[in-house]
Amino acid sequence: MRRFVIAAAFVLPIWLSAQGLPPVAAVARVADSLARDFVVERGAPSVAIALVRGRDTITMRAWGKADLEQDVSATPRSVYRIGSVTKQFTSAAVMQLVEQGKVKLDDSIATYLPTLPAAWRPVTVRQLLNHTSGIPSYTGIGAAWQRRWGEEMNPDTLVALTATMPMWFVPGTSWRYDNSGYVVLGMLIEKITGHSWGTDIAERFSKPLGLEDTRDCLATPIIPRRARGYETSGNAWINTPYLAMSQPYSAGAMCSTIGDLTKWNRALNTGHVVSAASYALMTTPEGAAVSSHYGFGLGRDTIAGRPMIVHSGGINGFSTGNTWIPSAELSITVLANSGSARSDELVKQLARAALGVPLAQPPKFVAFTAADRLRFPRYVGVYALSFPSGPRDLTIADAGDHLTAQLTGQSAVPILYIENDTFGVGFDPNLRFIFTIEGARATKVTLLQGGQTVAGPRK
Repeated sequence: MRRFVIAAAFVLPIWLSAQGLPPVAAVARVADSLARDFVVERGAPSVAIALVRGRDTITMRAWGKADLEQDVSATPRSVYRIGSVTKQFTSAAVMQLVEQGKVKLDDSIATYLPTLPAAWRPVTVRQLLNHTSGIPSYTGIGAAWQRRWGEEMNPDTLVALTATMPMWFVPGTSWRYDNSGYVVLGMLIEKITGHSWGTDIAERFSKPLGLEDTRDCLATPIIPRRARGYETSGNAWINTPYLAMSQPYSAGAMCSTIGDLTKWNRALNTGHVVSAASYALMTTPEGAAVSSHYGFGLGRDTIAGRPMIVHSGGINGFSTGNTWIPSAELSITVLANSGSARSDELVKQLARAALGVPLAQPPKFVAFTAADRLRFPRYVGVYALSFPSGPRDLTIADAGDHLTAQLTGQSAVPILYIENDTFGVGFDPNLRFIFTIEGARATKVTLLQGGQTVAGPRK
């Protein structure tokens, strides 16, 4: 479950300390500027940020509104859904079971769950953890799932949504982001421990680590300080479509706070959750997962030449970015209550500030002339993009004085002209839409984002 940050309108100078990293106060000023811009420029109604480097808490603050209807300001203790950041908790629980000898990574899942669909049974626990199982994901079946968002579902019902569909690929031969695979891991945890996945996470991690607000985020319990989720509609915020929170389950159902996730980041990444050997497996891509830089519930990236342990989370009405940079003992968490917010890009800007490297700057856009607007029809249409997580349509539409782009399941956003049939967006300096023109219209679009290239033809 995944997602759109805004470069600061102005950037205060950061002076490096003798240790080569900028002083706390200087970074805090930049973080405040980035956060205020994020809210003002409609990244989300609110954003909560934890930026901790070593023993120094640079910022642990929130900006904006956690609840627009009740006019409730966000605070550092506001509770947000964290989407797929849930997966690292599920992965860590499985690795603890491996360490205890109760589960083996290279056993087939049928060893523990023999009643799964026949095609799924040869898949190994390892392949479920790193998204190389080939099991079709229920979140990738489009309207067949979306029209059932309001239904509470148990794990068996979630499995049944794709049980009769063909496998995406032979297990272990490719990589594709897979929420159904992590549903099966939740079922594995329940089978081995004898109690629910949510109870296991609470007893295994939340209570011993003091994560007071980290839990299975079901809709019915009273959760103090729970933030409300939103999406954009034109220039307004609207309440996010309802999703029964039993559906994300062990793939994405948790909620937490910036303080709790900071505690979690330090505990997980400094040997207080799993063994060194288990942590190495969680953070080291292998086999078919190498090209996607994915371990077990955690990804790898780099910034300014430094390795990052990362995962984002996108779920109805919320977007999360969560990162640990080992070389600086730098923990960064961004929680936002908008499904289209680019929390992951804000994380990178905060990392640059804390490491003393220049912030990414937005591209220079060219204003549309009347003549340019006459060319809009050449781009307008629906394009079939092939993401690693599955196919999604991209709709380019004419909004009068500008064009918009809309991925299936997300809000439409304005796109701005750069040059040579290439467009960008104001909130992400690196995102590009590059159109291939044949004759009088575009026949293909290539999307560049987050180091990935995704292309698709006009439908």
